[in-house]
Amino acid sequence: MAEFWLISAPGDKTCQQTWDKLNTTTSFSTNLSTNNKFSIPDLKVGTLDVLVGLSDDLAKLDSFVESVVKKLAQYMSDVLEDSRDKVQENLLANGVDLVTYITRFQWDMAKYPIKQSLKNISDIISKQVTQIDGDLKGRASAYNSIKGNLQSLERKNAGSLLTRSLADIVKKEDFVLDSEYLVTVIVVVPKASYPDWHKTYETLSEMVVPRSSNLLFEDQDSGLFGVTLFRKAIDDFKLKARENKFMVRDFQYNEEEMKADKEELTRLSTDKKKQFGPLVRWLKVNFSEAFIAWIHIKALRVFTESVLRYGLPVNFQAMLLQPNKKNMKKLREVLHELYKHLDSSATIIDASIDIPGLNLSQQDYYPYVYYKIDCSLLDFK
Repeated sequence: MAEFWLISAPGDKTCQQTWDKLNTTTSFSTNLSTNNKFSIPDLKVGTLDVLVGLSDDLAKLDSFVESVVKKLAQYMSDVLEDSRDKVQENLLANGVDLVTYITRFQWDMAKYPIKQSLKNISDIISKQVTQIDGDLKGRASAYNSIKGNLQSLERKNAGSLLTRSLADIVKKEDFVLDSEYLVTVIVVVPKASYPDWHKTYETLSEMVVPRSSNLLFEDQDSGLFGVTLFRKAIDDFKLKARENKFMVRDFQYNEEEMKADKEELTRLSTDKKKQFGPLVRWLKVNFSEAFIAWIHIKALRVFTESVLRYGLPVNFQAMLLQPNKKNMKKLREVLHELYKHLDSSATIIDASIDIPGLNLSQQDYYPYVYYKIDCSLLDFK
């Protein structure tokens, strides 16, 4: 997935000349970046005070919406589980992949009418994405609860014979039931100890019913044996069995309980399947909405910042650069040379170098208006 630099520079005699100059310098001969015009409509400027305030508000809104976009993408990946490789094809904006959407960006007049003030448009976006964020929390909580309960039941039905549920393993006829004196106990015996078990189980304590040992189930490591004895000998039998490394499971056959466990497993499994389709559809729709909102915020920020920096009348060209990864540093230097006349106080500072005592804001400052759009937040390997 790509990283984009969304920049703007004042129109020379015309905005087309600004665009041509950038393209000639960074793209045609030097292959530093792939460039697209980024079209921003004629938005309402408002007063300088409003623009200054809005500049800060939009920075916060940008971070918030980006975090919601990330959450939606991440949750889509979690929900798809084994089909994670299909995440990218589900993360679309307006039905197209994200790179196509960004490089062909068109302002959505229906959602964000440009007759409204900039503040109103940013409020519409804020309200819309806050709603999506709230809905996501609710839906994720409901789905995760079902998924968690199901996983916990599935774990009970798998794993070692010492701990796993016996509901699918034992049957009614394996037990002596409703007897005042006799009881069937369940013993886990390591496979290597089968000969010892057969030799000794009748003598581990008094009152073991002869020849009552029955192999009910085995996995790779152990076997599950039922053996019948008198109730009053249980404690002694357990103790002697443990000394011989045979483990007596604390288990009483209860048909109702086992049936309830099976039904719960079926119910949770059905519920999860039932919710999966609608949840994925909801995530697709709302990821698209949030991503579109996010790119509109970038457009608002470029517009606001360009008016504050370059003044009125509105005359700037917004441009979207997709830097060639190997040449990012060189591209930054070329842009600096091209636009340093706009603001002599802006020097190239490499944010990756930590200069003690210098606290760089998250957004580095350049002589031209610059915002990064990083789609790698949606990159799932």
